[in-house]
This record gives sequence, structure tokens and C-alpha cells, in this order.
Amino acid sequence: MRKITLFIVLLTSYITGTAQYTELINSKRPGFSDSPFAVGIDVFQVEGGLFYRDQEEKFSHVKSLGTDVMFRYGNFYERLEMNLNVSFQRDEARFSNQNYRRNKDEIGLTQLTAGAKYLVFMPRYKDKSKEIRSMRKRKSFDLMRLIPSVAVYAGVNVPLTNTFVGGNFNRFIKGKVSPKIAIYMQNDLTNRFVFVSNLIMDKLGTDFKENIYILTGTYSISERWSIFAEHQGIFKKETPDDYQYGGGVAFLVSPNMQVDVSARAINDRDGSAFLASGGFSWRLNRHKDKIITRDADGNIIKEDTKEGSFFSRLFKRKNKKQRRVKKIKAKKKKVKSLEPKKTKKQKRAEKATKKKEKAELKRLKKEKNNYEPPTKKAIEEDDDNN
Repeated sequence: MRKITLFIVLLTSYITGTAQYTELINSKRPGFSDSPFAVGIDVFQVEGGLFYRDQEEKFSHVKSLGTDVMFRYGNFYERLEMNLNVSFQRDEARFSNQNYRRNKDEIGLTQLTAGAKYLVFMPRYKDKSKEIRSMRKRKSFDLMRLIPSVAVYAGVNVPLTNTFVGGNFNRFIKGKVSPKIAIYMQNDLTNRFVFVSNLIMDKLGTDFKENIYILTGTYSISERWSIFAEHQGIFKKETPDDYQYGGGVAFLVSPNMQVDVSARAINDRDGSAFLASGGFSWRLNRHKDKIITRDADGNIIKEDTKEGSFFSRLFKRKNKKQRRVKKIKAKKKKVKSLEPKKTKKQKRAEKATKKKEKAELKRLKKEKNNYEPPTKKAIEEDDDNN
């Protein structure tokens, strides 16, 4: 059960502790939504894959083949994660109407976004397994699970190339950097089912501003298999709004690697598109658990880790020698044995017995000292008498 609980983080990365690190890899793929939790300190993670998109509109047909890679790294704080998202794409477009026909292909980087997210709030859930008095309470739903964990994201889009957008070429934001902000929320409704919701504002300050919401549900089938379903809405300023519906499956190869496949349908006012993708997630795990010290009452002892500024560390004095303290050994106390109290008559009898024993020992010692060996004549007389 513990492994199953941990496995549900594969697609939406949920964790119930204050630390962000999990024993199993914590991946965003294959969905487009992102969880509020970081990968953990000293963890470097790569999530990448290939995708194929077939988009058909009234006067155009576009086929796209590409790859998207996301680099994630945790450092400084457990709640903080830095990431970089890169996409490379090749488009084959065919335009046709009653008057003309035109073909055009383009290839290049379509996305380069760098950002960071920070976990702001995470609720505490009750451990129902410790409830032994009432089966009803142990199986009841914890209302705290309705309160989501929340993280904030801030990033920047760096334009590098032209690309095909919404039926026209050369509409990528040339030479203009645009910000991206988001709020990530997640509810762990059961030990197997997780719900993630994202609110995103992308390409702010440009003609291609997008307001996006993403809703994702993930269910863990077993210790290694997990499935997800996702709905996404994209509201644009210059092009028709998109509504996407998708699903997929992920398989845990090892604690540090997973593979996945997914598919989704995209509908807008002018046409529809189909998107299929497959990929993997892998992490370099150098995480070490922090040692927590507690006092006699169970309270956490905070260690003083402040080292001061650069100059204070450079010119700080050496620590003074500690004065010697004389060691004193504790004396051992004799413990009197508990014996019944003796009467005067018993004491006199013991004293007389000890006196007799002492006199007997003294007599035997005296006889031993005065002992003389018998002469030959005495031995012969003794034999004659016998």
C-alpha cells in the first residue's frame, strides 16, 4: 500500500510530507498540467518525448512532428524548483481554396521557457490507519482533502524562431520576451486518486496572450501502472479558443525512471486536431535526508546555520580554546543488605561459637609447630606391642 501511495506522484507528483522529495520519480508527463510540488533538493530530472500533431482547418492542413524536453532541478529549499522547457518542431502546411494552392514547411525551436515554482501552502491530512476504535471513522472521508496544496510559478518566454500558429506563419513573437505566471493546485482525494488544476497566463503583454486552465485526474491501478484523463481550455486574443480532451498511461520502470504514452483531441472554431506523444522521465538522484534533532519534549531543535557575510567569514577569529574542566569521579556507595534483626541471645551464641572456632584453630596450629618425628626405637617398640 505504501508503494501504491507513492506511485500516484508519477503524473501529478503529490506528496504528503513537508519535504518535496519522494522515493519514486516525480514526473509531470504525460499530461500538460503541473503539480505544486518540487523534485527535491539535489535532484536533477529530465522529461522528454516525441509528439505528432495533425491539424485540419477549413483552408489548411498542417502536420507537425517534434520533441519537447523539460529540465527540472531542486536546490536551496525543498519547496523551490527551477525548470527549463524547450520544444523543437517541424511543420508541413498545405493551404488551398478556390483561387490558389500553397505549400510551406518550417522547422525550428518553438518554445524556450525558463521559470521557477514555489510551494506556498500544503494541508495536513489525518492518518486514518491509526484509528482502531471505529471502523466508520477509519473509512470516512477527510474533509481536509478538499483543501488543495498551492504553488505559484513565474517564468519568461524567450523567442528564437518563427513557427506556424493558428493557420498563419511568421506570427511567433519576434525579439520580444514575454512573462508567464501560473497557480498550481492539487488535491489527494484518496490514496489512489489525485486531482490537479492549473490556472495559467502566458505571453503576457503581447498580441498572443493566452489564458489557460487545465484539469487532470490521475488514478493508480497498481504499483507500476497509472492512468490519467485531462481537459484543457485555451482562450486566445487573435486566434480561436482551443478545447482539448486527452488521456494516457504511465509505467514505472525503476524508482528513477518511467515511460508514458498519451493522445488528445483538440477542437476550435475553425477545425480540429489530433495529438499523440510518447516519452520518458529520468532523474539523477543525489538527495540526502536532513537529520532532525528533537529535545526531551519532542520539539525540533533548530540548528544555527548562519555563517554571516563573506567578509565576516573571511576575517573571523579562530574559536577560543575551551577551558579545562576537572573531572570528578563519583564514589560508589555501599548498599547494605537487608537482613532480619538478631536478638541478644543469638548474638551471644554466635560470639561463643566464633570464640571456640578461634581457640580450636589456635590449638591445631600449636600442635603443628610442636610436632616431632618419632625415633627408630619408638617405632620398634610400637611394632613389638602390636
